[in-house]
Amino acid sequence: MSEWWVRYPSQLLAGSLCLGLASANVVRVQTALAVVVIALLGGAAMASRRHRRLTLLAVALGLVGWWWGSARLDALDRSPLTSRLDTAARVRMIITGPARRGRYDVGAPAVVMRFDGRTLREPVQLKLPRGRAPPQGAILDALVRVTAPRGPKNGFDERTWLRRKGVHVVLLVDRWRISGRRGGLGGVADTLRAQLQGSVARGLTGYRAAVLEGVVLGEDSGLSEELRHRFRASGLYHLLAVSGQNVALVAGSALLLAWLLGIPRVVGQLGALAAICGYVLTVGAQPSVIRAGVAGALGCLAWLAARASDRWHLLLVGAIVLLAWNPYTLLDAGFQFSFAAVLAIFLLVPRFRRFLEGYPLGGSLRLVVAISAACGLATAPIAWFHFHSVQLLTVPANALAAPVVAPLLALALAAAAVAPFSPGAAAALAWLNGWCAAYLVAVARLVGGLPIAQIRSTRSLLVLLAGALLAAAYACPPRWRQSSNPST
Repeated sequence: MSEWWVRYPSQLLAGSLCLGLASANVVRVQTALAVVVIALLGGAAMASRRHRRLTLLAVALGLVGWWWGSARLDALDRSPLTSRLDTAARVRMIITGPARRGRYDVGAPAVVMRFDGRTLREPVQLKLPRGRAPPQGAILDALVRVTAPRGPKNGFDERTWLRRKGVHVVLLVDRWRISGRRGGLGGVADTLRAQLQGSVARGLTGYRAAVLEGVVLGEDSGLSEELRHRFRASGLYHLLAVSGQNVALVAGSALLLAWLLGIPRVVGQLGALAAICGYVLTVGAQPSVIRAGVAGALGCLAWLAARASDRWHLLLVGAIVLLAWNPYTLLDAGFQFSFAAVLAIFLLVPRFRRFLEGYPLGGSLRLVVAISAACGLATAPIAWFHFHSVQLLTVPANALAAPVVAPLLALALAAAAVAPFSPGAAAALAWLNGWCAAYLVAVARLVGGLPIAQIRSTRSLLVLLAGALLAAAYACPPRWRQSSNPST
């Protein structure tokens, strides 16, 4: 154990900090107690030998994370507007995300800057009448009524879901008008998102445009409910959430462009770092893109500093960034799916690839099958816990979809790159990419429409688990079985 501490001290310390941040979701610690204990542990660590010093520093960092996570949760749980429930007032607010059209209204996230003449800053959820929706980044002057989020209904608890995002009230908007647009870094993100959204599907409409925007921006609001259901049932819904593949392609495109132009590698790495930051700003604070963005940025910095990067360290730093900002993120399904999939890629994919070496599969197909099987196995318990469903055809669905995923992303980024110089070329690339989107939809509808695509009943799940255990017991002979040539 001591050798592990000596060989991987940064992973130990990062893991301790991450564990402390996550612990705030269970019990919150008081500031005074935490400061005293951290000071004592820090002093003891400085006077100790190396192995004991690492242990004490790890415990101290865990307490720092626990204290910080508790403070962040206390801040997220504060809401001045909860005292104004069922009252109406005039407000000024900023739309902080894309609007989503529902059956009866339009929802959008916002931050209230001024409420009935009082200056504050509180995130809220808006519900507007169906029709024209305000764009992301718009500053609105509106007449609203403050209401509480809905409780559990039809398997969804809006109140708990919003509270974990720091949102405690829903504003019903009666009348509104746009009075400006936000500036600063948020304004840059709004501009980048509008440009990317307007170029990746230029000239396309319907489900093709919606799928392209979903894959590139992680936004599925343009898809019909039927198509969203097919993507979920087929196990392809993860393609509509921005992941590490998107970030890797953005960074790789910047490096490739630098190489083609003969630019030094150092400048190319700086360009890749800027591209990653811009893409993360454009897409927004999704757990998967933050994790991938942090890993990609640290990888670029490690190359610039001529330092080796460790994948476990990058993963832990991504978790620390997310949990330090909002420890409730640990309970988010997107966070759990993202990190469970990465852990499966680290731990299970090499074993699955070795197992598949005896089968008549090509190298690329073997990798796709291994990744799909590993990620499907790791995320199945999370899917059952949150959505009471398990997808059974994830492996064949992803194997069928794999040939178009990378070309789709590449063509979308190419269209975004050439759009400012040649709208016609961007439209031609988007038209070509529309066929990739159509193929993806065809796979989702074909696989997701099969009766055995997913199971949603507990009885079926128990039967499946029993069959899997029997198959595993048959395929893996016990170690105590005597050999075929027993000694006499």
